[in-house]
Amino acid sequence: MAIDFELTDAQKKLQRSARAFAKDCLEPVVRQADLEPDTQKAFEMMRGPYREAYKLGFAMGFLPKDYGGGGVSNVDLQLVAEEITAVDPGFATILLVNGLGLMPLAWFGSEEQKRKWIGEATSDPTGEYLAGWTVSEAAGTPGGTANFDHPAGQSAGISLTATHDKGRGEYVLNGRKYWPCNAGGWDLKGANVNVCIVRTDPNKGGKEGLSAVLVPRGAPGLSFEQPISKLGHRLCQNNSIIFDNVRVPEENLFAQGNGDLIISKAFTWSGPVAAIAAVGVARSAYEYVLDWSKTYTAGGNRPIISHQAVGYLLADTAMKIEACRAFSWKAAHYLDKYDSEGHAIGAMSKVFSGELLFTAVFKTMQAMGVNALDKKHPLERYLREAAVFPLYDAGNIGMQMRKIWGVMMDPDFDPRAFADCAPITFKKSMEGAGLELVA
Repeated sequence: MAIDFELTDAQKKLQRSARAFAKDCLEPVVRQADLEPDTQKAFEMMRGPYREAYKLGFAMGFLPKDYGGGGVSNVDLQLVAEEITAVDPGFATILLVNGLGLMPLAWFGSEEQKRKWIGEATSDPTGEYLAGWTVSEAAGTPGGTANFDHPAGQSAGISLTATHDKGRGEYVLNGRKYWPCNAGGWDLKGANVNVCIVRTDPNKGGKEGLSAVLVPRGAPGLSFEQPISKLGHRLCQNNSIIFDNVRVPEENLFAQGNGDLIISKAFTWSGPVAAIAAVGVARSAYEYVLDWSKTYTAGGNRPIISHQAVGYLLADTAMKIEACRAFSWKAAHYLDKYDSEGHAIGAMSKVFSGELLFTAVFKTMQAMGVNALDKKHPLERYLREAAVFPLYDAGNIGMQMRKIWGVMMDPDFDPRAFADCAPITFKKSMEGAGLELVA
């Protein structure tokens, strides 16, 4: 059959391995780490599980085999991600961000850059290698990142500058970043490498003036403030970073003038993973409340699962989980087929699943009633984690919906392409939807 949802023996083995890791290695430390008020300490508590994840191939397995990675397909990544996010999506984000940072290098970097940087990432003997995805910037006027593709020059969009010092063969970085994940490293002195989106031409807009640069750990002038304290995903580290005349070799620059395409494609690659992360969290909430409802009577003489209201709520949640899992797999399959050139469907899966399953998690809480608010149960944490999905990973109404809109506006867009699994080539003309240069 052309369409087959049955997992292969290899996929079942991969799923079992991820499930065992999540239950035996990750779950025992999650609750205490989530309650830790110091955000950096909470992140550091993930160091042990991370080493084990690295050993199992979960930290770098999605990188190309040619450079030491596992070459894992996007569909296989779905199986691993669901099992880990069902226990903690914040930890899963640490793993995912290695891909957000290093997959752009695989797509846009030179052969020398790939062998050096991806090779280092996949062969770390300590198993602690971290790559930072350093794009987002602080809110302000101007400020923020959602309009990275704005046609204006440095007055809008990305403001971290990289000035070419040709005499010394270096780029000099100045500015700030806010929200990047993994960037501070385990000791808040820097990830092994930060892949930074920078403005290399202050006079050009977001479709021409942006590039990417690799900033190694220990670069002089780079400093990190205390990580951001967040509502959910507390176990991943989000940083506030200051660049003060940070100098890096000019050979560390890549995708010059195409930093916008890196942003668009990276957040396309992560879209189905964010979608399956929503499935993982909703699955955990649903299974917990389903078990509860089969024993708890609420003072009646039958378990509450016997009442139609509870049964309907849980049935509705189960249907949404299955629908979103299928959509996540379909989007991942599409990305596998077209080398992650699935900008609209990747975004669609992320937006649809995150929005739908946030509501589904809350519905499970309604089935459980006021007891869901008691922190001895995990429901309040599941709700906090679910609240992140519509807001992070390029934000649903910040970038992802606008990316879908931009693809659909193209004169050559085929509305049946996704049903037919036909290719859609992403073009710079599809960026900047809704933006215009005001005199």
